[in-house]
Amino acid sequence: MRAGIAFTLLMASLGPVALRAQDPHFGVALNLSVPTGDFYGTTYPPDAITPVPHHRGYDPGIGAQFTVSFPVNPHLAFRLELAGQSESGSDTATGYEQLHLRHELFGIAGEIQVFPGLGSATRHRGMYLLGGLSADFERFELSQQDSYYDSYGDYHNSVIDTQSKSRLGALVGLGHSFGYGFGGRFTLELAYHKTLTGHDLASGEPAATDFLRLGFGWVF
Repeated sequence: MRAGIAFTLLMASLGPVALRAQDPHFGVALNLSVPTGDFYGTTYPPDAITPVPHHRGYDPGIGAQFTVSFPVNPHLAFRLELAGQSESGSDTATGYEQLHLRHELFGIAGEIQVFPGLGSATRHRGMYLLGGLSADFERFELSQQDSYYDSYGDYHNSVIDTQSKSRLGALVGLGHSFGYGFGGRFTLELAYHKTLTGHDLASGEPAATDFLRLGFGWVF
């Protein structure tokens, strides 16, 4: 709830900026997410499923994003971002079977892009810095093994626990838009995402979903 309220206030404050903007630039990208901090690996206290301390960690994942960048002057733009990604991992504890983890995230972000020096927000050209807030809608899944179809075609779902979470996140990074004509351009972007709310391990909340994101895409 708090994530939704904070993000709504952000979008309301930036809405007039988008209305004054020039023609927008639309972008798509493929992303590699690399977990960091507690998302990469952390020890959880005992719970109903594993009654001893247990270690959870996630591997790099893949995702995609769609963006709309609204230039408001030659060096500044407001960007709306829709992004999704997924990671797998494992839960291990001494004396217990290893469990499988899966995490899915869908985020809606409002960001500011700054194109310094010779960069151009109007043409979406050159290096840019970005930062903003996101509303993150996440699903955490815990299973004993991968789901499968048996020889009779019956589906077996081994999921033993799921948890959905809505949280507020922040994103900072830099990118570069290549190409100097008036057509499409390709972009490279490196960003860091940090979860700001809802990650108190002592109260049973999942760890902060902090990760580095490397993206390659196109802007038109």
